[in-house]
Amino acid sequence: MSFESLGLSRPLLRAVKEAGYTEPTPIQREAVPPALAGRDLLGCAQTGTGKTAAFGLPLLQRLDATADEETALRALILTPTRELAAQIGESLTDYGKHLEIWHTVIFGGVNEKPQIAELDRGVDVLVATPGRLLDLMNRGFVRLDDIEIFVLDEADRMLDMG
Repeated sequence: MSFESLGLSRPLLRAVKEAGYTEPTPIQREAVPPALAGRDLLGCAQTGTGKTAAFGLPLLQRLDATADEETALRALILTPTRELAAQIGESLTDYGKHLEIWHTVIFGGVNEKPQIAELDRGVDVLVATPGRLLDLMNRGFVRLDDIEIFVLDEADRMLDMG
């Protein structure tokens, strides 16, 4: 099976090729088509098997297909650690480099002012850790009214952490 057979758009196929991906992994083969169709998913796979691409590629394609001129927060990816949040942000940069979809990453332990400035500029996708997300929501910097896609990455780990 090829990435082309998954139904990905040309800009995403180009980014996948540039990232050096040659064929989809099992989690990508199983997750991408139903995610592109807008179905809810629960995926489980070992570290390093391409889970981020399995949810990130269809997320970007769905947002790109319905993008308008006004940027609004339409997708939230919640993850347990800042390291994972940063890694997901880097992957979204790679996958979305040929699209007009904007994202940012927010997490605690660092100065919040640059994160708030990014949010003020407008993003389509927010990658966040729970603590910083709740803080910025409570202070009015993040609103989830227009969320269309919600991803819980490593939900089991978040539950273990409390």
